[in-house]
Order: sequence, then structure tokens, then C-alpha cells
Amino acid sequence: MAADWTDAQNDAIVADYFAMLTADIGGRPYSKAEHNRLLQPAINRQRGSIEYKHQNISAVLKGLGEAWIPGYKPAFNYQGSLEDAVMRWLHRHPDWLASAIRTAMAPSAAALQEGATLWIGPPPTHSNAPAPEELEQMTAIARKYNVAERDARNRALGRAGEERVLAHERASLLAAGRTDLAERIRWVSHLDGDGAGFDIHSFDANGSDRLIEVKTTNGWERTPFHITRNELAVAEQRREDWRLVRLWNFAREPRAFELQPPLGAHVSLMATSFQASFL
Repeated sequence: MAADWTDAQNDAIVADYFAMLTADIGGRPYSKAEHNRLLQPAINRQRGSIEYKHQNISAVLKGLGEAWIPGYKPAFNYQGSLEDAVMRWLHRHPDWLASAIRTAMAPSAAALQEGATLWIGPPPTHSNAPAPEELEQMTAIARKYNVAERDARNRALGRAGEERVLAHERASLLAAGRTDLAERIRWVSHLDGDGAGFDIHSFDANGSDRLIEVKTTNGWERTPFHITRNELAVAEQRREDWRLVRLWNFAREPRAFELQPPLGAHVSLMATSFQASFL
């Protein structure tokens, strides 16, 4: 039976993985086989062991709601010390994510002007859930490192996601021949601030309102997200009009799904903070 990986071995392979991931996101060529070959003598591990550990790192990053290397399918049977190694690397390189995916995250000006529509698919359900042990492990990682709060605090990511949905809404209305409505779309959060309970005021082709709250992540479709008390209240008050558009896989190829009120029919709503007042 192979010995457990040491912290030094984990740190070395995590650094190697991020070197490949940076190249992958940036569209630069790299050789997985060459990376593996050079690692073998450096950490005294065999090719197959290194290959599987790279898949383990993909699983950790998936749980963290981050991009991972598509060629390394997430494998979920790993030591807890690997999570620590990934977090150590991220803490040592706090600007890595922003610098590595800035270009990929923000759609080009040309794409926004052309108004390319988004891929809109079905929301996650019990019927399309992954295996229970995988879902449990991904949920545990997301909760442990509070990825919902991280995404909520990432203003650049949030703004880019709203901008992408804005372009999609305009393109959809133009394709439906409703130029009049496309010209009336308002980016409410940008123009008026965050107090409205939605980010974009758009329209259906028949002229009815679409009050859109955008939630964006670089992670997979089941990455948890934050929603405010005010957003929930507006969703209840304007059930016919309010929509939550969830953007995921944003750093690579943005995809989306929509949720309609009541949100409790789609997601588990958990209170994460409390207001304290003096007696």
C-alpha cells in the first residue's frame, strides 16, 4: 500500500497543477505528459499516482467553485490534506485568480455589442444530481470555505455576470423583433445601486416585465450562492415578474439557468447571519 502523500509532495503537485491551469485558461499550449514526467523524480511518485492526484485537485477546485482543468476529470476519493495544500497555494497567490481569468471572465466588447445569447439550460434537480457521496463532499467543501460569500464579495465577477446577462436580454429581444423593448432595458444595480432587489429590468417579447437578479460563479451549476432578505422579499412581491439567472462556468464558457419564485421550491434557503441589537 502506497504511503500517504506528504505536505511537500502535495504542495509540489498543486503548484504544478496551477501552472497547467493558468496555461489552460490563457489558451496557451502545455503538455500534461511532460509535466507528469518532470514531477515523477521530484516527488518520487509514479505516473499513474500523479495522474490520479491531478484528478483529486480538480475535485477540490470543483468544490471550491473554481475553474479546473477539463482533461483531469474530478476524482473524489482524496486525503483531506490535499484541500489544505490547495488552500495554501491560493493564500500564497491571492492575485492568481483575478490575473489568470480576467480576460476570460469579462466578455469582449465585440461580443457584448453583438449581443450573443447565453446557453440557458435546466436548473439542477434531484433527477440530475451527481452521486450522493460526490454531492456530499462538494457541499462540505463549499460550506467549509464559504464559497457563496466569496462569490458575493467578488464585485468584478458580479458586474461581469450582470453585463453578460444584459447583453443576452438585449439580443433575445432584438431576435424577437422587439427593438423598442430592447432599448428600454435598464441595468438597475449599476444605475441605481443594489437596493431594488434585482439587477436588471428587462422584458419578455410580449412586453411583460422581467426583473432579473443575477448570481455568477466560475464554479459548477450547484455552487451555492448568497441571496439577500430584500431580494427574497421582492421575489415574493413580484412573483410573476422576478427571475433569478444563475451564471456558472463563467471563466470558460458561461452557461445559465433560471429560477422562478417561490425559490424554496428549487433551493434550500439557510439563514447565514443575524442582526444583533441591544436590549
